[in-house]
Amino acid sequence: MSDIYILMIVALAALAIADLIVGVSNDAVNFLNSAIGSKAISFKTIMIVASIGIAAGAIFSSGLMEVARKGIFVPGEFYFDEIMIIFMAVMITDILLLDFFNTLGMPTSTTVSIVFELLGAAVCVALLKISADSSLSVADLGSYINTKKAGEIIVGILLSVIVAFSVGAIVQYISRLLLSFNFEKKAKWVGALFGGVALTAILYFIFIKGIKGTNYAKSIVDVVYDGGAEGLLDWANTYFNASYETIKELVKAKKDLFKIDGTTGTVALTLRGFLETNVLLIVFAGFMVLSILSYLIMQVFKTSIYKIIIIVGTFALALAFAGNDLVNFIGVPIAAWQSYEAWSVSGIAADSFTMNVLDSKVATPTYLLLAAGIIMVLTLWFSAKAKEVVKTSIDLSRQGDGNERFKPNFLSRGIVRGTIFLSESISLITPKSFKTWSDKQFDQKLDISNTMVVTKKEDLPAFDTVRAAVNLMVAGILISIATSMKLPLSTTYVTFMVAMGTSLADRAWGSESAVYRVAGVLNVIGGWFFTAISAFVAAAIIAFLINLHQPIMTVVLLLVAVLLLVRNTIKYRNKARAERAEDRLKKSESSSINGVIEESSDNIKSFVSRGNKIYTSTVSSLAKYDLNALKKSRKGIAKLETEVEELRDSIFYFIKNLDDASVGASNFYISILGYLEDITQSLEYIAKVSHKHVNNNHKKLRFNQIKDLKEIEEHLNDFFTTIKTVFDDREFSTLDAIIHEKQELFTIVNDKINRQVARTRTEESSPKNTTLYFGLLMETKDLITATMNLLIIYRDHQN
Repeated sequence: MSDIYILMIVALAALAIADLIVGVSNDAVNFLNSAIGSKAISFKTIMIVASIGIAAGAIFSSGLMEVARKGIFVPGEFYFDEIMIIFMAVMITDILLLDFFNTLGMPTSTTVSIVFELLGAAVCVALLKISADSSLSVADLGSYINTKKAGEIIVGILLSVIVAFSVGAIVQYISRLLLSFNFEKKAKWVGALFGGVALTAILYFIFIKGIKGTNYAKSIVDVVYDGGAEGLLDWANTYFNASYETIKELVKAKKDLFKIDGTTGTVALTLRGFLETNVLLIVFAGFMVLSILSYLIMQVFKTSIYKIIIIVGTFALALAFAGNDLVNFIGVPIAAWQSYEAWSVSGIAADSFTMNVLDSKVATPTYLLLAAGIIMVLTLWFSAKAKEVVKTSIDLSRQGDGNERFKPNFLSRGIVRGTIFLSESISLITPKSFKTWSDKQFDQKLDISNTMVVTKKEDLPAFDTVRAAVNLMVAGILISIATSMKLPLSTTYVTFMVAMGTSLADRAWGSESAVYRVAGVLNVIGGWFFTAISAFVAAAIIAFLINLHQPIMTVVLLLVAVLLLVRNTIKYRNKARAERAEDRLKKSESSSINGVIEESSDNIKSFVSRGNKIYTSTVSSLAKYDLNALKKSRKGIAKLETEVEELRDSIFYFIKNLDDASVGASNFYISILGYLEDITQSLEYIAKVSHKHVNNNHKKLRFNQIKDLKEIEEHLNDFFTTIKTVFDDREFSTLDAIIHEKQELFTIVNDKINRQVARTRTEESSPKNTTLYFGLLMETKDLITATMNLLIIYRDHQN
């Protein structure tokens, strides 16, 4: 029987490696979004700093494995075989859940997932034990679950969402009032003070977070009492300023801060104790020194202090991520391995060996932590999914308009309307002088909409360095406070909600984007709740399945997990490869008329080629009555339609980007977009009605109808292929000949319409077929008309 447990340990080790990879891919958003979004430093520098932070944080994680061991359940109430079921269920669920969110490009919380997976699996196994013992009832479930600790963790995680958003918004609002968007022009001492506050907060966070997990935290700094054993209790009473009855409890609670020897009557202050008992002194001294240092950096070295803050803050959050969240990836496998070691030497049967051993604190070997850190760093550099998750967070906090990924819903619209009403109400009672001054501070003269003349929009920062610095500073402070309170909170929730709060305070969510951004935040938060519920349920189900037959079900579930991971990876890579290969429509970035003509020519070539494929595929799929192929056609036209909408949304930036001599090109560009939209609508209608007809199981088109459609499709294929060649080779002199084919194409379509009229009067018996056929022909005429208009305006502009 021990063979199955060896297999489980090996499987858990493999799952831990995979979990590190998918976990880092998701949690990279925690420490990369501020630095990448601000573009204050190069991407390579960001990755190097984050990698060093991850490596350091991994090594400092030795003492942080308690959640997996006893934070959620009471280990002494379970036997070894039951513990292994719980751990296996947790790891299988965790890796599949995180990979699912990574594929969607949505940030979620590894802390929440691991907590609720442990809870779900433990509750399931506990209920199975209760059901097998007639002397127990569901009311006894509390003896198996560490409800107090689990409740603290869950409440702390939920509160972190509200606190992080609120604090982030308040700090950013105050910072912007003091610094404005023209912060680089402020006096050096203003930046120095901001740098002092930010660096003090971040560096204190690094020390508290980093030192806690190492043996250095227990090193002695000073002997604070050496007055003999007789006076020890009196000293404690004076030092802690507490009643006599609570002294022992206080000393016990502060055991990490002091080393007390009751025999000799000495009390030594540890390094951690020194940091925590002298917070105000350390913070004040740090602020003074770092403010002076910040001033020297700006004055002498002519370097922006905000860049320094971003570098230090990125390192700090990377360290915190590895230090705090490493337990989420390897805590369970290490606990399982330590459980197996204890059981294997006990000589007791697996179903009789209680797991009291997990109650004790066991340090994790440094080589395991180092190996985990190396895997995390490699994943950070090479994971494409990590970049997708980071992109979601940056897009939602972007200053100014951009491509909005999320669609507005009734809830986001309601929240925006309510916020506008509240804002207007507050504005009525706000002194006019303050409003005038604050509006001046929030005047975004350096916003992307005004710098388009010199820079491509996608190359510009999503937000400035002040907001990036505040994001890192506030996130660091909140996480360090939670660490000192021994609350394992979600770094994902904190960093994401701080970023959302600062973007709101920075007026990034204007009337043009608010409903989309709020909808995005709601989607992400909804995903977090989905994480908790699905993690609990899935882990419980998998634990139940393993319990049915441990050896067989373990192997089966592991194979299923591997197959799903491989399938998701292949599907994601194919999707990414297809997107790279696809000739997407590109926004015009040229400032001259010739550049606009050149770029629009490439778009027309791409658009015509893709439109031709969609039309041909739709007709062929309709003839074959192939529902799946028609679904793909609808997806293809929906994607094309989205790209055309993005081009229309960028008209504002296009017009601002034109030089004075080329302003007339705006009419040309706008007209082209209008005709592209007309063509897209025709293709969308053709794909939609064809899919609807087949999906509703209506009669297939008659042979003569299919033959006529095929004939039209062949003519249109030649027509579109010729257009593509013209724009590919820039042979615009042939446009006249193509335009003259309009009447010929119309004659062909009109002939098919007349034939169908005759068939309808004599032999047609299906109203649905007739409606579909006429609709396809009439929309094809509109498609031809819009395409010809596109060619005409391009020909006229060439002349």
